[in-house]
This record gives sequence, structure tokens and C-alpha cells, in this order.
Amino acid sequence: MNKVISFQIPKSENTFIKYQEDRGKYFYDNLHQHPQAQLTLVVEGRGQLLVGDYVGRFEPGDVYLLPESIPHVFRSDSDYFLEENNLSITGKTIFFDFQALHKAFLEVDDFSELAQMSQKLKISYKVVGETNRKLTQILMRFGELMGLRRLQECIHVISLFDFNSSDFLSLNQVPMQHRMNEKDGKRMDQVMRFILDNITRQISLEEVAEQAYMSKEAFCRFFKLRTRRTFTQYVQQLRITEAKKLLLETDASISQVSYQVGFQTLSHFNKTFKNFTAMTPKDWRKLE
Repeated sequence: MNKVISFQIPKSENTFIKYQEDRGKYFYDNLHQHPQAQLTLVVEGRGQLLVGDYVGRFEPGDVYLLPESIPHVFRSDSDYFLEENNLSITGKTIFFDFQALHKAFLEVDDFSELAQMSQKLKISYKVVGETNRKLTQILMRFGELMGLRRLQECIHVISLFDFNSSDFLSLNQVPMQHRMNEKDGKRMDQVMRFILDNITRQISLEEVAEQAYMSKEAFCRFFKLRTRRTFTQYVQQLRITEAKKLLLETDASISQVSYQVGFQTLSHFNKTFKNFTAMTPKDWRKLE
């Protein structure tokens, strides 16, 4: 088993489920992975979600289901890191150790579907609709449950995992094939932090490669292997994701938004925005 990246869930080796509540100024902001799958409800807080090859935003009410050993980070918006802002986050997460479950129920036919869940859960999902409502109700009270009642609700949660349902929106195109070891994980964490901290300005390939202590050529291969995108494509997606938020939540002009997210020309911004969303920034703003 690969080592986790900067993160370990405290648990007994014989524990199938672990419940965790996150409260504070911002979510844990290191790119990390762990051998447990996770179901997370964002109760409070906004920011960027990076999971595998997916880049998007999270906000209150979102529910995400992530498979085991996939690199990810819920990166709170920059406002959450400022002491003068009275902002906070709350998240509720159930971690599932399906490997432990598989060992326990390997020879019990009644539990075969449950024990094989890790084989079905290979990509990440955002859960919406009626399933989101049901899971939210369970997660909001899950911390109060103990013993068999907690296990009962946990099985109920898993019974709602219908990956063919329209309530499960796939975030990754295909399963990630390359899990990161500890060294590569720390390297990617450093790179992602640098990109997110400097996303509003022009970032050269040379300086981001320096963050990974690699040549430009080696970095390009390393980065694309782990994100399925070139460095330029990934940065553009991050910028467009941020622009979508600003267009809906602020009164800034389209040209101001373009500049704020790091584009040098309005024409380049408009073209890139349409490539990623199939809409113009003006049409996107009308969705509000």
C-alpha cells in the first residue's frame, strides 16, 4: 500500500467506518490521499475542490463521494485564510474502509455486494437531487449515533450508492491509474499550492518546474501523468472555475473578472471560457 500524502485517518485496523467533523477557519489544505473511501457533506464553507483529474468548486450543501487512495484537497477560498474575516468552515465526513469489510464478509453471500463496493467505487462523484437530501439528513445526525445504530445507518448510506443514477455526477473521466507515493505527493502538493497562490498572475513553466525541483521537460511528463492535463490546460481550468464564481457572485465587469483570474486579454478569456463551458461569460452571468 502506498503511503498517504501528509494525512492519516486515526483508526483501528478493525474499524470499517470512521466519522469526522471538521470545524475551523478553513479545510485541511494539503493535497492528500488515504486508503479509505469518503463521503463528505460541506455544511459551511466555499472553495476549490481538486480530486484526481477534476477541478471544480464546492459550496454549502454539496455532497461528495470519493474512492480510496485518490489525491484530493478541499481548498478553502483565500478569504478564509485572513484573520480579519469572520469566516469558518464545517464539514461532516464518513470514511469507509472497504478492504476491512471485504475481509470480514468475504465468505458471507448476503454481504457480497456490500463487501465488493470498493470495486465499484473507482471515480469521484458529486451527489445531487433526492439522494443528496437523504444523505444530508443522515450525515447531519450521524455523529450522535453509536454502536449498531451507527452501523445500521452506515449500511443505509451505502445502499443509496447507485452510480447509474442521475443523482451521481461523475467528476473523473476514468479511474486514476497512478497513485502517488509520499515523495510525489509532497511534490504535487507543493506545485498545487504554488499554482493556487499565484493563479491571478502569469505563471511560467520554468518557475513551477522549480517548485518540483525538476527540469521543464520532466515536470511536464510528471504533471500530465497525474492530472491528465498539460500544465497550461490545468491552470486555465482553475482560472475559468474561479471566473464562473466571480461572474455569478460579484458585480465586476467581464473584463475585470478576466484580469482578476489572470488572463492578459479579454479576447483570450472569452475564447477560453467558451472552450470550457460552451457558453460566453455574458451568457453564464445570465444564469444567476
